[in-house]
Amino acid sequence: MKLRDKVALVTGAGPGLGKACAEALAKEGARVVICDVNDQSLEEARAEVEACGAECLALRCDVSSSSEVSNLFTQVVARFGTLHILVNNAALTPNRPIDTERRNKLYAYMQTPVPRQSLGFTSEIDDEEWHRYWGVNVHGVFYCTREALKLMEPQRDGKIINIASIAGLSIKSAHSPHYCATKGAVIAFTKSVAFEVAGANIFVNAMAPGGVATPAFNDYLDKIGGEGRNRLWQSCPLGRFGTVEEYASTVVYLAGEHYLVGQVLSPNGGSVI
Repeated sequence: MKLRDKVALVTGAGPGLGKACAEALAKEGARVVICDVNDQSLEEARAEVEACGAECLALRCDVSSSSEVSNLFTQVVARFGTLHILVNNAALTPNRPIDTERRNKLYAYMQTPVPRQSLGFTSEIDDEEWHRYWGVNVHGVFYCTREALKLMEPQRDGKIINIASIAGLSIKSAHSPHYCATKGAVIAFTKSVAFEVAGANIFVNAMAPGGVATPAFNDYLDKIGGEGRNRLWQSCPLGRFGTVEEYASTVVYLAGEHYLVGQVLSPNGGSVI
């Protein structure tokens, strides 16, 4: 229970990795605040966090809105008085049908000996799509970090963990240049803020996960068959994607006691070395 009496906020904690992080922090004794834009998944996550024995405050919040983030932190302070741990997890990810088409096109290009050509991803992205990603993935991280520092700087204590991606480190997600750009920005922001606030005993770091073994991805593996799976795993030495629990354990480590400042930890099964 190394996080006993700590207050932790996890954004985008309704489904997947965010919920796993909230549960992992709860199991270490933290009192947990979770937020999301999906009321149903938020309520389900709240119940599962409380089942871990932790006090949990669940609040609806769109992190791309500065005013909603400000209200979120007002409610956190009203309930718990302060904040010790912030996990900036909320993000838009490329999961629409057009994103699947782009992803399949990239995989085929990388795994099949075909003539070199432009894949035509960036030229197809319109203004609205580009700005949506920046609104959540970058502006949201800034808004939440700004509010968290207003609490952490006076108390000279805090841990901020920004969830980046190998998309910000490599070409593994070249099918989504808007997503790659935002995750690269998160990494740069992490390093800048880490240097700025380290003297106040606030530790800012990032986790850049590789692929996540979601049910949707496992369905995709079933569809492409044995040969397709073998081609895919050629780029991942471990031969599988990570589980949400494996990634959450890294977040728990970064929320605890360590000597890391402005670092990017990338659990990715060897996909990026």
